[in-house]
Amino acid sequence: MKSLSYLNKYFLKYKWRLLLGVIFIIGSNFLYVNMPLIVKDAVNQFQTGFDAENWFQFAFYLGGMYVLLSIGKGIFLFMQRQTVIIVSRLIEYDLKNEIYEQYQSLNYNFYKRNNTGDLMNRIAEDVSYVRQYLGPGVMYTISTTFLFAFTLTYMLNISVELTLYTLVPLPIMTFIIYKVSSIVNKQSVQVQQQQSKISTQVQESFSGITVLKAYGSEGRFEREFNGNVKEYLKRHMALVRTNAFFLPTITFLIGISTILTIYYGGVLSFETQNQISSGDIVAFIFYVNMLTWPFASVGWVTSMIQRAAASQERINEFLREKPEIKNINTEPFDFKGNIAFKNVSYTFPSSGIQAVKNLSFSINKGETLAIIGRTGSGKTSVINLLMRQFDPTEGVVEVDGQDIKTININDFRKQAGVVPQGVFLFSDSIRNNVKFGLAADQNANDEELIEVLKTTHVWHNIKDFKEGLDTVLGERGVNLSGGQKQRLSIARALIRKPKLMIFDDCLSAVDTETEEIILNNLKNTIENNTTLIVSHRVSSIRNADRILVLAEGSKIEEGTHDELLAIGGVYYEMYNKQLLEEQEDNS
Repeated sequence: MKSLSYLNKYFLKYKWRLLLGVIFIIGSNFLYVNMPLIVKDAVNQFQTGFDAENWFQFAFYLGGMYVLLSIGKGIFLFMQRQTVIIVSRLIEYDLKNEIYEQYQSLNYNFYKRNNTGDLMNRIAEDVSYVRQYLGPGVMYTISTTFLFAFTLTYMLNISVELTLYTLVPLPIMTFIIYKVSSIVNKQSVQVQQQQSKISTQVQESFSGITVLKAYGSEGRFEREFNGNVKEYLKRHMALVRTNAFFLPTITFLIGISTILTIYYGGVLSFETQNQISSGDIVAFIFYVNMLTWPFASVGWVTSMIQRAAASQERINEFLREKPEIKNINTEPFDFKGNIAFKNVSYTFPSSGIQAVKNLSFSINKGETLAIIGRTGSGKTSVINLLMRQFDPTEGVVEVDGQDIKTININDFRKQAGVVPQGVFLFSDSIRNNVKFGLAADQNANDEELIEVLKTTHVWHNIKDFKEGLDTVLGERGVNLSGGQKQRLSIARALIRKPKLMIFDDCLSAVDTETEEIILNNLKNTIENNTTLIVSHRVSSIRNADRILVLAEGSKIEEGTHDELLAIGGVYYEMYNKQLLEEQEDNS
């Protein structure tokens, strides 16, 4: 229950609704335990006989009272569900929003450590199990508590001795519930872990379906999936068998109580010379059977609480995560265009690999700095440091002369247009995918959208689509070519009219001719903004004001295109090699 204590703040938030629900629960159970008393009076009256003149009036009175109690109980039952269950839905809504907000606040390294399937499972399946505890779990726990208290009170009023005989099986029942609860908790955790594993595999297979089909690995993935599902079934059935043990056992013990009631009720009735009437014994049997649900529900509710506790612990694990990057400054920030890296180093905490080593450079307003290097040279890490996806382990990143940690990072990001290496498009219309780049206070009409699409040299493709800008893209833009997706991603960055443009190897999927057209179209935009271009292709960066050559996270060369060629170093070798490859492709 320790993990579920996290939810107490939500109980406090909705305390008045819950209090009203408790009142309805008390009313429902109070009316319920009074119904056997009517049966008791009827049995006693049958035993003593009827007055021929008023038997109908007596029957009508008892029948009417029973019906009224039933109706009242039904109304209270309806109202308790309308309060307690609705509260559980409201808390579910709040909890999902809290988890999603937490996901949004966590940073790059968190998503490197955790897979998407597990993230989805915690906000969907785990929250669902928690809601069952918040709704039915809480409602039936309160209801059975009051029902047991009322029933026991009425039984004691009839006969203390008979009540003690009837409750003999109770210690056995308590022991069984205690032992089985620990088993249920362990099995619930195992079921949830396997569920996350299945979710992860499904998500990965759908996301990588093209690779899966290209390698003809459908059969292997299906076998692995079937193996995971069978393991899930095995674990779930073990939990089901444990839960199934509760009801038959408790029903059996309640049956023993019923037999004890009839036997000892008859004995006491004979020994006490009718101090316990036949009606008392019948009412007692009703009360004993009323206890069937409270005791039977203990197992069900216990299982529900154990599963919720296991799920909430998994949720708490992520809610306890602290964002590595915090925006400590809420003052408005207006980017002037100056950036500087001063002896910056960064080491990935998970792998210990040093991605950036003692790197220093600066970019002034209106300048274009290009970074080139082979795979693994630290190019993308530089962008992540500049956008403060993570902070340097050594050195300082400055924006307009201020440490990036001290500025309003949200405002800074809003003034930047980032085109990432890995293009991500939403399953939405082309119009909305481009408009996604707009800030909350910005808007753009179709003419402006078409203009940026022309700039990125993709409008001539889109206008030939049957639906034009309203063409709905498949997941991750699956119905576009790689080059079209990259150009659409550039348009999304341009539409926000950013003061800082960052291109992360975003033209790798287009040919050199198209690349030249796009770069020429972007010339005016680049000249007016601070621009950072990251690429492994010389053709993308040769017109930059300065070029940095990185190797294993360190700067090994710096200069203009012509200066670096004159040095005859690494850049010169890369240029000649790529030039030779282009000539071979053309031939």
